[in-house]
Amino acid sequence: MKWPVRIFEFYLDASIHVALAVFSLLHITAYFIKLPEFDHLSYFIFFSTISTYNFIKYGVEAEKYLLMTNSYHRGIQLFSFAALAIALYHGYFLSLETWIATGLLMILTGGYAMPVFPNFRELRSLGLLKITLVSLIWAGTTVVLPVISVSARLTWDIGIEALQRFILVIVLLIPFEIRDLKLDHAGLRTLPQRFGIITTINIGYIASLLFFGLTYLKRDASIVEILSKVLLLLLLLIVLYYTKREGTKYFASFWVEAVPIFWWFGVCILDWFYT
Repeated sequence: MKWPVRIFEFYLDASIHVALAVFSLLHITAYFIKLPEFDHLSYFIFFSTISTYNFIKYGVEAEKYLLMTNSYHRGIQLFSFAALAIALYHGYFLSLETWIATGLLMILTGGYAMPVFPNFRELRSLGLLKITLVSLIWAGTTVVLPVISVSARLTWDIGIEALQRFILVIVLLIPFEIRDLKLDHAGLRTLPQRFGIITTINIGYIASLLFFGLTYLKRDASIVEILSKVLLLLLLLIVLYYTKREGTKYFASFWVEAVPIFWWFGVCILDWFYT
């Protein structure tokens, strides 16, 4: 395997790509809601996303995570610990209120990854509850947490943005649900298992339109926000259109997860054009 491919694979496998997507959503929130800078929170969330996602992906059992024998996964492990150390450094500068909110999100994340009670499955194995929980965590992390970190007041527009972010993540999870259909146990009762692939994609179309329609319930939506969400709506519709049970290797893991990054680029370009 040539080194550019190895670097790209590591970029995906070490959860840098998904962390950049979260980072993008944080800054989109700051732009739309006009929040002051929160650099320490941004870097805290970016690096903690890397360590958390890798912990979930490569074994939630401590023994499996700490005692890896594969050199490639050991590299990811060391990278994850370094990311955690950087996250904790930036976390030192966060307020108590931010840490309390972070703690609640960590509890939800722990419930997603690990069994809540002895002899009970982790929440990510409970189908519809899984995507609901993931969407709630992402909405809380990328909308509510930055608002709390700068002691801003929770307003109607912030509530709408949080709801839109929740819906957005549900739509982005649909290609993953369909991709994993052949691997998921029948008892999970995921969306495609319940309703089939076509109906699930149609649900995604409806949710995408609902996401965009909620923009007009905001009291202070700028032209940049409206146009960027038109762009995002088109991206979501394209992603859903090309979603297949037998997708290409990088369709979900790269292109779908890149949607928030493309959205952030779109916001930056529109902001430059209109200022």
